[in-house]
Amino acid sequence: MLKNELLRLGGLHKPTTPTYVLDDIAHEKGHTDIRLPPYHCQYNPIELIWAQVKELEPSLSVTEQNLADRVRYILRSNIFGDAELERLRREAVPSSDGNATAGNAAPLIAQQTANVDAAVNIPFVVDSDDDGIVPHELEKMRSILEESMLETRSMPLENRPRLPRIPLSKRNRAVVRALNPMLVTYLEASRDLCETDSILFGAALAVCRIIGAKLPMAGRATQQGSAIPAWRKRIEDRIAKARALIGRLTSFRSGNIRPRVVRTVRMAFAGTNISLSQPDITQKLTERIDDLKQKIAAWGKRIRRFSERSRRFNQNRLFQSDQKRLYKSLERPEVCGAGPGPDQADTVAFWRGLWSEPVNHSEGPWMEVVASQSASVTPMDPVTITPEDVAEAVRRAPNWKSPGLDGLHHYWLKGFVVCYAVLARQYQEALDQKSLPSLFTTGITHLVPKDQDTTDPSKYRPITDMHIRNEHRNFPIGSSEGAF
Repeated sequence: MLKNELLRLGGLHKPTTPTYVLDDIAHEKGHTDIRLPPYHCQYNPIELIWAQVKELEPSLSVTEQNLADRVRYILRSNIFGDAELERLRREAVPSSDGNATAGNAAPLIAQQTANVDAAVNIPFVVDSDDDGIVPHELEKMRSILEESMLETRSMPLENRPRLPRIPLSKRNRAVVRALNPMLVTYLEASRDLCETDSILFGAALAVCRIIGAKLPMAGRATQQGSAIPAWRKRIEDRIAKARALIGRLTSFRSGNIRPRVVRTVRMAFAGTNISLSQPDITQKLTERIDDLKQKIAAWGKRIRRFSERSRRFNQNRLFQSDQKRLYKSLERPEVCGAGPGPDQADTVAFWRGLWSEPVNHSEGPWMEVVASQSASVTPMDPVTITPEDVAEAVRRAPNWKSPGLDGLHHYWLKGFVVCYAVLARQYQEALDQKSLPSLFTTGITHLVPKDQDTTDPSKYRPITDMHIRNEHRNFPIGSSEGAF
């Protein structure tokens, strides 16, 4: 029997209206169920709650199924007591006491309101008018801040978790502003720039935990993720399985009757009326192999078609943003760099030989000429760094530019405004002492291959990500270190 015939027979015997077991039980007891019309905007309390959620948080993708799942979870786990449910009911539907229908649905509405808080992971309620936070929630925030400070105080920089990019929402800004006065005590006791950086990172980590942002369990990853999209991996897996199956079928057709081969052939013809003992099995095997080959060819064309579309899309986008880079990529093919990498010891030795070994340069007479011309230049006045200077430098900086070794973005400096005075004082001390801590002079160096020879350290272009706070320094430093 074909699938179309089964669907036709199923449609003939399918009941016009769905029946539920609970309805049958109620009818046996002499009761009649009156069901609410599904998805009705007034008769279903979940629709009322969903409308409020979409009005408060338009960016959230909250569905009815999510809300219903949370309702069932709250009912089973007894998270809220009767008094708490009544308070939530009054907050969610203040006019529900005026009619009996809304009054009967009040517990469900209260549970839906609690479900919204749980679904979007909002552990702290922010007032929509003045961004005020309830006092007992401030105590919870303070405890989370203290835990984050203790956790990051002695943590090495390379083991710090990667801070995610949080949405620029009103709720998140309110949480950041609420932590500002709590940081004053920590910043006043800060002795140097490294300790201040640790305090700010701990505060940023506390904000992420308060708002429910996802954080990795371990330290920041040092290897980049695979650039192959998931859809291409799935198609390539299908092609690999089809090729393996073709090999087993070909082997069986040639006379190989090993148990493993026979089992694979039986699985290949599962669900059909083909038996391995029938006379025309050779012809069936050939048809099956040809069918798999055609599928492999179709999948390969799909990969090439999607890859070509992706390449054209990226080129069009690059043409709009950086035409020079596009023309360079067209003139010179990209180096994949997929070969074996250079030895780590050889790489370190090569670049240290260029950067760390002292070299005696033979300077010409032009140095004396430049020195004599510069003798009449008036020395620059002493630089005084003020909190306003730090605030202006932070304001001009992009929010989520790639951070340095400490993993702290400019967004957090813009939010924690109480640190400007401390940073100005400590920058001034570094200027007077003509030195900076290693945190500001150590970067993460990425080696980009320049050609196909990926084993030679000299065939790489080094790109180092320095500390982003280096951009705030508009004053000269006498000595500077470089680290690989």
